[in-house]
Amino acid sequence: MFKQTQHNRHLGLRLLMVAALVLATFPAVWADKTSEKSAPKPAAETKATAAAAKQEAAPEAKPRLDIYGAAMLDMGYETGQSHPDWFDVARPTKLPAYENEYGKDGRFFAGVRQSRLGFKGFIPTSLGEIKTIFEFELFGTGVTAGQTTFRLRHAYGELGHFGAGQTWSPFMDPDVFPNSLEYWGPNGMVFFRNVQLRWIPIMGDTTLTIALERPGASADQGVYTDRVELQGVKARFPLPDLSVQVRRSGKWGHVQFAGMLRRMQWDDMNDDKYDLSGKATGWGLHLSGNYIIAKDTIRASLLYGEGIQNYMNDAPVDVGIQNNFSNAVTPILGQALPIFTMVAFYDHTWSDKYTSTIGYSYLDITNSDGQAPSAFKTGQYALVNLLYYPASNFFLGPELQWVRRENFKDGWSVDDVRIQFSAKFSFKTSIGGKS
Repeated sequence: MFKQTQHNRHLGLRLLMVAALVLATFPAVWADKTSEKSAPKPAAETKATAAAAKQEAAPEAKPRLDIYGAAMLDMGYETGQSHPDWFDVARPTKLPAYENEYGKDGRFFAGVRQSRLGFKGFIPTSLGEIKTIFEFELFGTGVTAGQTTFRLRHAYGELGHFGAGQTWSPFMDPDVFPNSLEYWGPNGMVFFRNVQLRWIPIMGDTTLTIALERPGASADQGVYTDRVELQGVKARFPLPDLSVQVRRSGKWGHVQFAGMLRRMQWDDMNDDKYDLSGKATGWGLHLSGNYIIAKDTIRASLLYGEGIQNYMNDAPVDVGIQNNFSNAVTPILGQALPIFTMVAFYDHTWSDKYTSTIGYSYLDITNSDGQAPSAFKTGQYALVNLLYYPASNFFLGPELQWVRRENFKDGWSVDDVRIQFSAKFSFKTSIGGKS
């Protein structure tokens, strides 16, 4: 159990550590190409070059289809316990909220749910190249949680400055994900593949992406879960979520800043003396980056926002109940819950055959006073591994994982330690292309 003073001190140390790692991704190379502009060519030389280009036109490109995927085994032992639908991942929110909620400690697990199959298409057109991706995996979630079943990851297409379909949210930075074996990943990372329409007005080393995304959120009825008055309150999302991303990349790595703005509403459909209808604004700011040092990579991110939990890798609900007893008609309100997260990982290459990853992630929610004492408040996540690559397209190795859950205000906290072994066999082939 953490004491409050210890908790604050540890949090401050984590903030300093991650802030230093994120700021390390701001080298002076923002202007690395501005000094490399060449002098203009003479007019005669320009005309001659244009004429030669017309005479030696490049051959027309052909459509190409890439087929790729992997068969992957995960096997290991969990010293504690977690929700049985999430037996093969390390998620703080799925740890027990009270003693022995999921039975006795100690479980062996095995599965192939990280196995994957994908297709990427590249089709030349008069407007440019159409890029598409269809990708699936075997990790069941939602109504198929715990099952080994096909699940859509990406169904997305892009032409020039426009894209549409399901893929990574621009609010997310997928390059923060470490080179780890555990499937779910750092709990404090923004991680969401969402249906969206995106516009990319600036492309290149500096990119600007703006997207309208499918809205959605969840709420915690807290200590009022059994009240019949809440059964007639229905969620409604009148507007799409708006995400904006600015990213700068170079040989040194990249730095990214993203923002999120959303509208959440709920309507009281009951015909009684209460009016529980309401609305809330969700928003978030996300700073992330990679910094490459020789063959190694530092990955880090910081985030703060309210009511954006469903964009996070492992956070429970977006809205909690706030008591408002001074108002007899609206005695409770919905509150967008504040959230703070950090991620810091280091990927190290020992040799051509061996790599390691070590890192830590933290997530903290400011709970509302209408939530139950056992509501999730804080999650922590850490791991270290050693991976062996005996041949191309194949690796295997062990990983040690630790996660921790702390509740809102009943004093409960719990740790879980896992040891996982994985082996992954990858493949890729291309059909068509070139000319």
